[in-house]
Amino acid sequence: MSIFTASATAPVNIATLKYWGKRDKTLNLPTNSSISVTLDQNDLRTLTSAATSPDFKSDNLWLNGKEEGIKGERTIACLRDLKKLRKELEDQNPSLPKLSEWGLHIVSENNFPTAAGLASSAAGFAALVSAIAKLYELPQSMSEISKIARKGSGSACRSLFGGYVAWEMGDKEDGSDSKAVEVAPVDHWPSMKAAILVVSDDKKDTPSTTGMQSTVATSDLFQYRIKEVVPKRFEDMKKAIQDRDFEVFGDLTMKDSNSFHAVCLDSVPPIFYLNDTSKKIIKLIHKLNEQEGKIVAAYTFDAGPNAVVYYEEQNENKVLGLIHKYFSKVPGWEKVTEKKSQFIDSNIEFDTDAYKGVSRIILTGIGPGPQSTDQSLVNDKGLPK
Repeated sequence: MSIFTASATAPVNIATLKYWGKRDKTLNLPTNSSISVTLDQNDLRTLTSAATSPDFKSDNLWLNGKEEGIKGERTIACLRDLKKLRKELEDQNPSLPKLSEWGLHIVSENNFPTAAGLASSAAGFAALVSAIAKLYELPQSMSEISKIARKGSGSACRSLFGGYVAWEMGDKEDGSDSKAVEVAPVDHWPSMKAAILVVSDDKKDTPSTTGMQSTVATSDLFQYRIKEVVPKRFEDMKKAIQDRDFEVFGDLTMKDSNSFHAVCLDSVPPIFYLNDTSKKIIKLIHKLNEQEGKIVAAYTFDAGPNAVVYYEEQNENKVLGLIHKYFSKVPGWEKVTEKKSQFIDSNIEFDTDAYKGVSRIILTGIGPGPQSTDQSLVNDKGLPK
């Protein structure tokens, strides 16, 4: 039994300029461009192995140890595009094995909670297309492959690059110009760090796609956001990243998070992604910045209550000192055990029970895009290990 396999890992990305709203639901074309930071895969990543064989009669998917099958239209669209690119290679070179005609077995696992507002679909689809592109030996660039990942999950296209990434919305109806591009690589601004306060491990009440459709259909504020606010912010944030200007970057990141949640509230019925704990964390970060007289930490919230706090390494002792003071009872501090003695104690007053709303903290930094790996999740029969 001849089996071909390939594996890849892909990162989570957290948008600092949010994508919210689709101009084409099937192709996952956004109503605005967006920018994100790619997080370190040592802390947050999806590992996917893809296998194919002439004996596999159909495509199948296993996620986090459970057989899911290929059910979703989005997954089907990604596989169709990847097989089409492989078939083009086979047509050009008849000696190549006809992988495009065989079934695919895809096995995937996350090292973080799925659908908890931690961009699991972004990492998932980025890993899926990366592993299959590797299996099929596709010559296309990451920007080209990002168009396929986009069909799976809009924000997945940004997980095809490391460092700082822009998703250019494009304006063509077929989506051929809606793709991810690198704004700056990891080593351009490597001092960026992130502390994620996981406020809820539960699945969110309103899935992102449902929420977006509701906002586009009902929010007046949304139209102002996509036409007036985001285009300028997109250019300003790219410049802030290129200039390594944390104050501007942080200011824009917080404003855009607030703007995004404002259009959610402006939807009918209103969509609530933030909870009381989220709001307390927002206040805490503002208190820190006020105390410092400048922006040293910036929060952002995706479609969920989890807080992602960005800061620069040189301010780690202040930022983590404050977070640790009030959230030290939450698991996740093992990574900085030796550094705790250097944390700067803060006299900022805060709710001493706020930690009860946080299940854990994830301390991470920025990292690269998808990586090839020899670690495989499939056995010699092409089934999950």
